[in-house]
Amino acid sequence: MDIQSASTVVLQALTQATSQDTAVLKPAEEQLRQWETQPGFYSVLLNIFNNHMLDVNVRWLAVLYFKNGIDRYWRRVAPHALSEEEKSSLRAGLITNFNEPVNQIATQIAVLIAKVARLDCPRQWPELIPILLESVKVQDGLQQHRALLTFYHVTKTLASKRLAADKKLFQDLASGIYSFACSLWNHHTETFLQKVCAGDQEAALSSLERTLLSLKVLRKLTVQGFIEPHHNMEVMVSVNKILNKVSEIHRGSICREKLEKTIILYTKVLLDFLECHPYPFIPLIQRSLEFAVSYVFTEAGEGVVFERFIVQCMNLIKMIVKNDSYKPAKNIEDSKPEILEAHQIKTAFFTHPTLTEIGKRLVSQYFLLTEEEITMWEEDPESFAVEETGGDSWKYSLRPCTEVLFLDIFHNYSQTLTPVLLEMVQNLQGGSFAELYNAVGLAAYELFDSVDFHSWFKNQLLAELQVTHNRYKLIRRRVIWLIGQWISVKFESDLRPLLYEHEAMLFGCSPIYLESIFGLLFHLLRQVTECDTKMQVLHVISCVIERVSIQIRPYVGCLVQYLPLLWRQSEDHNMLRCAILTTLIHLVQGLGAESKNLYPFLLPVIQLSTDVAQPPHVYLLEDGLELWLVTLENSSAITPELLRIFQNMSALLELSSENLRTCFQIINAYTYLSASEFLQNYAEALCKSFCDLMKDITMEGQVQVLKVVEIVIKVSPVLGSHMFKPLLPAVFRGIVDGERFPVVMSTYLGVIGRVLLQNSGFFSSLLTQMAVECRQEADQLLGNVIEMWVDRMDNITQPERRKLSSLALLSLLPTENGVIQDKFCGIINICVEALHDVMTEDPDTATFKDCMLMTHFEEPKVTEDEEPLTEQDKRKKLLALEDPVYSVSLQLYVYEKLKAQQMLMGEQGFQTLMETVDTEIVRQLQEFLKGL
Repeated sequence: MDIQSASTVVLQALTQATSQDTAVLKPAEEQLRQWETQPGFYSVLLNIFNNHMLDVNVRWLAVLYFKNGIDRYWRRVAPHALSEEEKSSLRAGLITNFNEPVNQIATQIAVLIAKVARLDCPRQWPELIPILLESVKVQDGLQQHRALLTFYHVTKTLASKRLAADKKLFQDLASGIYSFACSLWNHHTETFLQKVCAGDQEAALSSLERTLLSLKVLRKLTVQGFIEPHHNMEVMVSVNKILNKVSEIHRGSICREKLEKTIILYTKVLLDFLECHPYPFIPLIQRSLEFAVSYVFTEAGEGVVFERFIVQCMNLIKMIVKNDSYKPAKNIEDSKPEILEAHQIKTAFFTHPTLTEIGKRLVSQYFLLTEEEITMWEEDPESFAVEETGGDSWKYSLRPCTEVLFLDIFHNYSQTLTPVLLEMVQNLQGGSFAELYNAVGLAAYELFDSVDFHSWFKNQLLAELQVTHNRYKLIRRRVIWLIGQWISVKFESDLRPLLYEHEAMLFGCSPIYLESIFGLLFHLLRQVTECDTKMQVLHVISCVIERVSIQIRPYVGCLVQYLPLLWRQSEDHNMLRCAILTTLIHLVQGLGAESKNLYPFLLPVIQLSTDVAQPPHVYLLEDGLELWLVTLENSSAITPELLRIFQNMSALLELSSENLRTCFQIINAYTYLSASEFLQNYAEALCKSFCDLMKDITMEGQVQVLKVVEIVIKVSPVLGSHMFKPLLPAVFRGIVDGERFPVVMSTYLGVIGRVLLQNSGFFSSLLTQMAVECRQEADQLLGNVIEMWVDRMDNITQPERRKLSSLALLSLLPTENGVIQDKFCGIINICVEALHDVMTEDPDTATFKDCMLMTHFEEPKVTEDEEPLTEQDKRKKLLALEDPVYSVSLQLYVYEKLKAQQMLMGEQGFQTLMETVDTEIVRQLQEFLKGL
């Protein structure tokens, strides 16, 4: 593509691609897509987005196309890869100047430079860092900011690389530029403080932005750039300065949002440094605690602190208090000197007065529900409960963070805090009930021997449960929660009937009355004539069945006999039929495998409700699909009638509606129930539906489709691979092209990993087919796949999938194939990462074992209070016994494959191969294989 002649047509296509008219937009997008692989296309894009006279939307789109092209075509091994000459020219053009006037475009350019740096810096792009360092020194404000923005994104990207060689490169970079980064941050921080003192708000805001960016750079270098930061005086000095500057930076009053963001970043540096380098942090413990406690638990913080800052300070205290690195051994003499030093600092700081003040303020100040929380509870109690008990909410939300800190401090200093809390309980006054009950509930295990909970329960708590005034409901809620905390700690069995009686009053239902209640409800259902009334009664029946689960089985005979009649009578009342479907869903779940007795009625209902050719499906489809799913999950065996209903699925998949996820779950359920019969009957039609679906479905939808394919291949490797073969080339190409979305790439690797591990012969034929399509040698293509697999391993987050990848790549060994041997280092890196994920150490024997291994399955005995396993749950557990991920020890598999490779190559050849692996990785590998 000639740059001069092509600029006009590319610019025109980009302009049309910004149009709101699809008739104009679609052809332009198609034309741009065809140009993606043309030499010179990205040079044209570079010229366009660097031309500040052009329309902002056009320039923005040019940047995005350039950025996507890096993901797809920058790697040498990618199909249609950019030439080295064009890449060299592009690299030079990207850093010619830093004067982009539009913030959003400047950020995107910085990101795409960082993407190139991830692949090329420093080997192919040694001049990048020196140019950035020079550019951040210039006097021009815009150029300085844009260079600093780019410097941050490059540093962030290089710090994120996880292979040992890449980490070493980043550490070398950090040691070389750390002094400059420190001086840069210090300069911008001092400038900001000077401008604040001078009252120059505009200049102060500009300096604050640069302070923020330079601190982000310093954070990455400080936390991830040094293995032993305490041996570098400059690092330790800079962390001390950061701690000092947090207080000074509070002086600012301009742009409060930006200022708070900067302050939080300061605390993040401290938290990250503490998490990654606990021993080097020891000299900072005293001052960090003084800093955090003074702001959060003394008058010094009043009127100054804000919620997110309080959370960060509490997290800092919590991490110091709870840090295992600071806990001495049971035998003090066995502890390292640095551990003893940390322990002594903590002991000296957390005096009785300090702990007393912290404990009282946590309970009386930070446990309080805010007006916003009370309002949320009134208006949306479910959202309030979810937010209150959310998984990681303690890291970000004040009250959950407060409770976690209270627990950790109370656990570590219970001897001091127990008398303090008991005194507060004895002096209960006014509105402090709920907060103290919260504290006593959280500390239940620590207060086991100090609180006479039985007397408290009988003499006070029961009475409070019976107060029905609306304003007292906060106390009632906290009392029942408090009892819930203590019931597993210390609660006499003879008091339980009394508790259950009062709970029943709160709950409105009890198993003691189940038979009579259910009989009365059924009688009422038959007696009423209005459709709305029947729906309400069915709703109550559904709630009862859902609540008592399998205990309903003795009492449902009459209902089971009546529902077919009610279904026929409600032919013209689709909303009543929806209520019947909901009741059936809970009924099937309660009956479990016994629900097969309902099939003569149940299966025709499912058939009608999920047939898109039938008009009622508009109302019944969602509940009908849910009923279909629970029926499959609770089926002990496939029946011809149950199999026949799947004929409805093709039309359902064509709808591409919000019910697709349930459809995928149904397909999985059939696979688990009877893979062979199901696939022989429906795999061809299903594969066609999936191929059509993949053309116009969202990225998330594509992932869900491929997860279904992966499950099918996992359950039935040979049949599944062959039946879904038309889908696999696109997956293969996605891996080779370096799919840019991590969740998609993870799924691609999961599918191909299953094929490689469980059907290697099919993988070989697929590789041969793809080599022909890509016009490459099969070995070369395999090498590209392995290289991309290793590079994108971080996209895979679940330990099961990481183990799968390791097993799959190891299955290529032993081999004499030179391409695979060239990738041996990467394969071993992946395996060691996976070993870290799945291996647990036995402290008694100091040996490792694979925590994912399942050797047998025994159906657990279920008590009345527990949900029984569904038939599908049992099937999945039995299938896991045959799944290599759960049946093969990764540790042993690695050992056997390496042993086999050694035997194949001989001792000397194998040793040469092992020398390609980083020495630290080899050491970790040897540690895992110790004893084999």
